[in-house]
Amino acid sequence: MVEKNRKGRDVRKLCELLGISKSGFYAWRNREESAHRIHDRRLTDAIVELHQGFRKAYGARRMHQQLKRNGLSCSVRRVSRLMKSVGVKASSRGLYTWNPGKHEFYSSTGNQLGAEDPADTVGQQWAGDFTYIKTGTGWLYHAVVIDLFTRSVVGWSFSRKRNSELTKSALKMALARQRPQEGCIFHSDQGIEYAAHEYRELVESAGMTRSMSRKGNPLDNAIVESFFHSMKTELVHQRMFENEIDAVAHIIEYIEFYNRERLHSSLGYQSPSEYEKLAA
Repeated sequence: MVEKNRKGRDVRKLCELLGISKSGFYAWRNREESAHRIHDRRLTDAIVELHQGFRKAYGARRMHQQLKRNGLSCSVRRVSRLMKSVGVKASSRGLYTWNPGKHEFYSSTGNQLGAEDPADTVGQQWAGDFTYIKTGTGWLYHAVVIDLFTRSVVGWSFSRKRNSELTKSALKMALARQRPQEGCIFHSDQGIEYAAHEYRELVESAGMTRSMSRKGNPLDNAIVESFFHSMKTELVHQRMFENEIDAVAHIIEYIEFYNRERLHSSLGYQSPSEYEKLAA
């Protein structure tokens, strides 16, 4: 009884401080949870569940699209509010800032891709590049080939050495998985790994047209740069690979996710695989 009286006094003091009546407090406490709050809770649980693994890179807009796909109605504003309430935020930020008119100063010399309209079908434009990955036993080089229409990674390779074998292996894999159209533009930077005679022969023997970025202009190959940025932000910078085998396994898993599941704003929030099927 004493404990009950003490709690009653505490409630009365609290109500006085807040300027509300005791009856109003108890009415609020006993009121059923609103449909809006129940849905907020469902959305929050789904957001926390989705914010795992590679999807830690999802900001409010991508998260909104994924929630809608999962059958949960919501707005971007609501998703943003709920993400903030539980401390969920994207682990990546924009890679480039768009400046209107900036590209008119780019030279088209050697850059066949820059003179063409964006690809409107599969196998029309490919691009390649490589990056380096730190592991517990040393550096690992990773090369990819991307179809610029679907943003899909169609070929990849790994090597402890930085040479044309690395880039050739990625292209050979791409050619084995997806036949490019005759005259397909293959774009890369001007590194010796792509300028080597044997690499040029491989590109030309596949019926493709070579294209190269100007030195010091990563925007010329922005889509591949964007892929590496996403991979490093969402995977590589989130863990330390024990060795090359560990790195290869996780990166291949990421590529599969990137191709089949990751929503791309440039593709209308569809995955490359979905986008390719719709365009077929």
